[in-house]
Amino acid sequence: MERQINMARIGFIGLGNMGGGMAANLAAKGHDVRAFDLSKEALDRAVAAGCKAAASAAEAVTDAEFVVTMLPAGQHVRSVYENEVFGSVPASALLMDCSTIDVASARAVNAAAAAKGIAMVDAPVSGGIAAANAGTLTFMVGGSAEHFARAEPVLALMGKAVIHAGGAGSGQAAKIVNNMILGATMVATCEAFALAQKLGLDPQTFFDISSKASGQSWSMTSYCPLPGVGPQSPADNNYDGGFAAGLMLKDLKLAVEAAQGVGASVPMGGAAEHLYQAFANLGGEGKDFSAIIKLLDGSYRPQ
Repeated sequence: MERQINMARIGFIGLGNMGGGMAANLAAKGHDVRAFDLSKEALDRAVAAGCKAAASAAEAVTDAEFVVTMLPAGQHVRSVYENEVFGSVPASALLMDCSTIDVASARAVNAAAAAKGIAMVDAPVSGGIAAANAGTLTFMVGGSAEHFARAEPVLALMGKAVIHAGGAGSGQAAKIVNNMILGATMVATCEAFALAQKLGLDPQTFFDISSKASGQSWSMTSYCPLPGVGPQSPADNNYDGGFAAGLMLKDLKLAVEAAQGVGASVPMGGAAEHLYQAFANLGGEGKDFSAIIKLLDGSYRPQ
């Protein structure tokens, strides 16, 4: 049974496409959310959704019981925590970093928090912008069992599943490995559709077969990369919205970097990274990651 928390003071830093929806869900459920972002427009949207504006990250976390951060990369997470959060947050607070960053940075920030006697977990998310807005994200959480137990009811306010992945950094590890699978299977799915059409197969017929056979995957059955085939997906909206190819490239780079750090062989992950890099080099980083099919079938035209 999901544990409930009473109205809490929550400092929220980072109100972009993901963080904005997450903060709004916390406010909608009656919590006192003190929000900060460098973008005035993002902060204004959060205030309109029920959050209270803070003038800085340090102000957002002052007197907070919980802190949630959703920032672009490891360097931003390190900087915000080291320069603003640690000097202002109460020692009794629980820190939850929901950014997707490298495992080393996640562990370093967690260790810095522990040295100051402050509880922290890394809790990256899966589900994209729509799930952030709807409060149906999946959280992969790294940290001690005690800290996870404190974080779970807060994260559950923003998600449909909150899963303990292991010790510090394990949430980040699970996120990037999961997205490496996603990136590689999307490339394989796109290759298959492109080949099927060149072999004279009707795309819908091929979908009907493969989605019920051994070739099926989430990329095939839930996020088909061809318009008009399968459930509604970004392919039906000219590959706009969804999960940007540039973000998939970021996650693949993190996965390959992590693999190199531990001596793991990831040839499929590496190949997917190179393909998404090529797509980004042509200007495709803003399109949904399923638009990689247009690179593979030769139809992509830089805009």
